[in-house]
Amino acid sequence: MANLKENKEFRILSAIGIILVVAGHLGYDLFDIGGLFPYYSFHVFIFLFVSGYFYKEESQEHIGNYLLGKGITLLLPYFAWNLFYGVLAQVLHGAGFSIGEGLSFKTLFLSPFLDGHQFMYNFPAWFVPVLFMLEAANVLMRKLLSLLKLDFEWLIFAGCLAAGIATVWLAIGGHVWGWYKLPGRLLFMMPGFQMGRLYRTKLEGRDTLPDGPYFLLVMGIQVLIVIFAAGLNFSAVWVSSFANGPVVPYLTVATGIAFWLRAARIISQIPYLSRKMAYIGRNTYAIMMHHVGGFMLVKGFFYLCSLLTPFCAEFDREVFFREIGFVYLAGGAEGAKWIYLFAGIALPLAIAGGIRQIGKKLNKRAKPGKGGKHRKGRRQVSEFYNEL
Repeated sequence: MANLKENKEFRILSAIGIILVVAGHLGYDLFDIGGLFPYYSFHVFIFLFVSGYFYKEESQEHIGNYLLGKGITLLLPYFAWNLFYGVLAQVLHGAGFSIGEGLSFKTLFLSPFLDGHQFMYNFPAWFVPVLFMLEAANVLMRKLLSLLKLDFEWLIFAGCLAAGIATVWLAIGGHVWGWYKLPGRLLFMMPGFQMGRLYRTKLEGRDTLPDGPYFLLVMGIQVLIVIFAAGLNFSAVWVSSFANGPVVPYLTVATGIAFWLRAARIISQIPYLSRKMAYIGRNTYAIMMHHVGGFMLVKGFFYLCSLLTPFCAEFDREVFFREIGFVYLAGGAEGAKWIYLFAGIALPLAIAGGIRQIGKKLNKRAKPGKGGKHRKGRRQVSEFYNEL
C-alpha cells in the first residue's frame, strides 16, 4: 500500500498486516498470540503506520503533484477494479447470487468514499479511498501548520490523537452515524498515520531495546490491558464497537504495532523467509483488493463438489449464494481455513504478477519520452500497473 522502497523491515510489517487482514476475514485467530493481540484491535492501523512512516516533508512543496501521484497509484486502480467487481456482481445476480448492490453512479463513484462495501467481492478495499483522503488531509494540514510555524511532530500527533479520542467518545455515545461516518472515520484513523511519522522522526533511533526485554515490556502491557479491559476488537470502517472507552483503542493500536514491528525486524534477518514476506509486502494492494475473490473460488469449488460428487453434501448452497462471509469448512475442520488463507493470498499475487507483465510489455512498446515530465508520467503509469 505504501511506498516501501528498500526498507525490508517495513515491507515485512506490511506483509504481516495483510496476512492478519485475510485471516481476520476468515475468522481465523491463528496469529493472535493466544488472544493477546486480537486482529481487529490494531491491524488496519498497521497500514496507516507504514504510510505515515514513508511520508516526505517535500510533498508539501508540490501538493498538486503529490495528490496526482496518489490518485494514480491509489484511486485509479481502485476504480478500475471497482468497475470489474460491479460488473461481476451484476452477472452473478443473474446466476442467482444476491451478494452486492447493482451498478449505478452511486456504487461506482460515491459509495467507495462513503463505506466501500457496495459490491462486497472487493469490500476489504474500502481502505484505499480512505487512505487517499487521509494522505490529502495530512499534506494540506501540514502545509497550513508549516505556514503558521506550528509543524512540530509531537504537536501534530497530540492534536490528531485528541481529535481521534474525541471521535471515539462521540461514537460510543451514538453520534457518529450516517454521513458523520466519513469525517468520523478520517479523524479516528489519522492518529495511526501520525504514529508512523512520529516513529520515523522521533522514536526509531531510540528503538534499540534488546528483543527479550522489548517483548516482555510490550506483552506485559498487553496482558494488563486484556485483564482489565473488555473485548479489544473495534471496527475501524464503521467507527464502532468500542467496549473500553476512547483511550484503550489507541493503546492496543500502539502495542499491536509495536509487537509486530519487532517481529518484522527479526524476520528481516532470516534470508529465505524475509524474501517471501517482502514479496507479499510488495503486493498488499492486490491482496486487499482480491482476497475475497480467492475465498469465493474455494467456496465455488466446494459448491461444485456438492453438486457433482458425494463429497461436501452438507455444503449450504443457499447461504453461499446470499452471504459473502460464509466459510464452508470441509470435514468441519478449523484447519480447512488454511485453504482459504492460501487462496486469498495466492490468487491476488497471481493477478498482480500477470498485470505487471502486461504493463511491462505495454511500456516496452511505448516510445521513450523526452523530458522530465514525460518520464515522470511514464513512471506514474508504471506505478498504476504495479498497484493493479
